[in-house]
Amino acid sequence: MEITLIRHAEPEWVRDGLNVDNPPLTSRGHEQARLLALSLREEVFDEVLVSPLLRTRQTAEPILDVLGKDMVIEPWLEEIRNPIWHGTPVERAEAAYRAERAKTSLQRWTGLDGGEHVGDFVQRINLGCKLFLEERGMTPLDGDLPVWTNAPKDKRIALVAHAGTNSVVICHLLGLPATPWEWERFVIGHASVSRIVSLDMKDGSSFGVTRLSHLEHLPERLRTY
Repeated sequence: MEITLIRHAEPEWVRDGLNVDNPPLTSRGHEQARLLALSLREEVFDEVLVSPLLRTRQTAEPILDVLGKDMVIEPWLEEIRNPIWHGTPVERAEAAYRAERAKTSLQRWTGLDGGEHVGDFVQRINLGCKLFLEERGMTPLDGDLPVWTNAPKDKRIALVAHAGTNSVVICHLLGLPATPWEWERFVIGHASVSRIVSLDMKDGSSFGVTRLSHLEHLPERLRTY
């Protein structure tokens, strides 16, 4: 089993000095998405699942076009929910992120004031990932190790999501405890590709990372984070 984690292309978080909620892609982001799609045109995926947010849907559209697949939305892939800043001056978001970086490591679990608690976000993604695996016949074995009943052979699934979502999914599959700074622990570029493959164990399956934040399909001038 191979799981391909795709991060959305560059979003337009700020327009005319004002914050944008659930932003679309920038013009550079659309170019990133186009080149990403071209790099995946020879791939074969059994499923391509997409976060409901606009930036992921716009990233997925050219990919689905070259693969000849329909859009399948998976709500659990949604990124951590930020405060609603839409239409407010960009300085408001900048101040909130400065305050976030000033917190101690434990304090960072609370997340941005008015947004989703990071602990709640991690729980949401872990539950979604658990159900995602169960729907494909993989249930955890007894014990503390990240081992599941055998993974489906030769199944290839792509998830088009976010830096935070993809990072927590990686932690879940590898059995790593999450932190409240997953976005900085795993530095995942816009329109990047990461791959996780199942490993056959005597009593089931585990997972390993074979690629993290692959960006070779983008020229240097188009690489953003």
